[in-house]
Amino acid sequence: MIPLKYTASNAVAQHKKKQLWPIHAMMLLCAGLVSTSFTVSKAIADGMDPAVLTLLRFVIATLLFLPYIYYKYGLHLPEKKRLFGYACISFTLTAFFWLMFLSMRSTTALNTGVIFTLVPGISGLYSAVLLKERLGKYRLIAMIPATLGAIWVLFHGSPEELLAFNLNSGDLIFFGSCLLMAFYTPLVKFFHKEEPMSLMTFWILVTGCGWLLLFSGYELFSVPWGSVSLKIWSGIIYLSIFSTIITFFLSQLCILFLGPTRVMAYSYLYPPFIVLIEWGFGHPLPSVQILPGVVLIIAAMFIVQQGAEEIAVPNGATTGKSAEKKERQHKKR
Repeated sequence: MIPLKYTASNAVAQHKKKQLWPIHAMMLLCAGLVSTSFTVSKAIADGMDPAVLTLLRFVIATLLFLPYIYYKYGLHLPEKKRLFGYACISFTLTAFFWLMFLSMRSTTALNTGVIFTLVPGISGLYSAVLLKERLGKYRLIAMIPATLGAIWVLFHGSPEELLAFNLNSGDLIFFGSCLLMAFYTPLVKFFHKEEPMSLMTFWILVTGCGWLLLFSGYELFSVPWGSVSLKIWSGIIYLSIFSTIITFFLSQLCILFLGPTRVMAYSYLYPPFIVLIEWGFGHPLPSVQILPGVVLIIAAMFIVQQGAEEIAVPNGATTGKSAEKKERQHKKR
């Protein structure tokens, strides 16, 4: 006979697991939207200077985000220490996107998506050093198939190419950008205090605009604005709305239920999504030889998702009455 206590706890666990299906569905949508950004970035990379493209993306996202922040919290300049933290975080983001556009001139959307699957593992290593955070067995195990799968796809399943180490310059540039992007999550955890995450993200966008204006503002005067095609503008606006603002809301909501590690693990789905997106736009499917690598990367995502029925709330996150109280405090400031 099964003890009543066990039956009840098991029923609760199953109920929580069922409740998470909508959350996973939102993360699938989020992963799909982010995956399109690699293809869109590739399509517009040659149309404008990479720094200017990145600047426009940040400026448009900031302006679209501004009304929500103003209505929710009011517009107040953060303290110097917090502003410094936001600037450190935004530096990694702006450098990543700038190098991403630069790399797209000499590599493919699929290659960048595959290389990006290394970010969760690298970010975990950074967190272990900077935050003394334990990697956890699932993340450690997942790093193995994710890395092997990424290497397999990048070298087209060819041992000869692997031994020759024939990576193009775009692949190497994007890998450097991923080393910077991997700092994002650890730095957010390090600098986040009690402010709402949406408010923190807004000031990260604002300081990101500052970085880009500082290092590439002079490029604005040399851009032939009259000859910028509708395709380029459409791509920039798409990236600003769908691959920046919408994915932010989806991922931040899902973090409250799945935790940052499992949310980040959905980046392992970028390569297969990119293959489907490229195929949908009429590009040929990649060689069958790379499929084992894609399967390994997807397997890594499922490994990390193990135990996701246990609802995780990241450090500094607030729910319920405490969250409402903090929002009211920010409105008063």
